Amino acid sequence: MYRGPSGWARSPDRRELLALYAEADALLEGWSCGCSRAGVGGAPEARCCHFAVTGREPYPTAVELEEIQHAVRAAGAAPRDPRRLPLTELRACPLLGADGRCRIYASRPFGCRTFFCDRAEAPFGGRTRLPRAAINELGRRIAGLSARFAPRDPLPRPLVRALQAGRPRP
Repeated sequence: MYRGPSGWARSPDRRELLALYAEADALLEGWSCGCSRAGVGGAPEARCCHFAVTGREPYPTAVELEEIQHAVRAAGAAPRDPRRLPLTELRACPLLGADGRCRIYASRPFGCRTFFCDRAEAPFGGRTRLPRAAINELGRRIAGLSARFAPRDPLPRPLVRALQAGRPRP
C-alpha cells in the first residue's frame, strides 16, 4: 500500500523490490551492455534506451513504477516529455539525462536490468547465454509483489505511457 513519498522509502514492499533487484544484479554480475560504453563525444550510446531503435520498451509493474517515481522525486527532476526530445524519432527513454545516462540507474526497472538489449555480452570466460530461466523466475516474483502491492492494478504497462499518464495510487 502506498504511504506517500517518505512512506515508500521505508516500505516493506520497497525493501522486497530492492532485494529482488539485487538478486537480478547478482545473477547478471559481469554481464555488460555494449550500449553503456562511450560513443561519439564520450557519451554512452544508450541504444537500448532508444525504444524505436530496439523495437522494445520496458513494461514496469505498479510496484516498479512506485520506485521509479520515488527515484525521480529524489533526483529532483521530472521525466522529460518524450515528444519534446531532440531525438524523437529514436523514442529515447524520458529518464535519460542530457549526458545520455539514466538519471535513476539504481532504481531502473527489471526490464532495464535484465538486458533486453541484443548487445548484452557475457563476462570474460563466462556462459554465453543469459540465464533466462532464473531471470523469468525473478520476473514472476516481481509480478507477484506488484499484485500484492496494487491488487487493482497488477499488470505492467509501457514505461513512456505510464510516466506520461501517471498512475493512480493503490
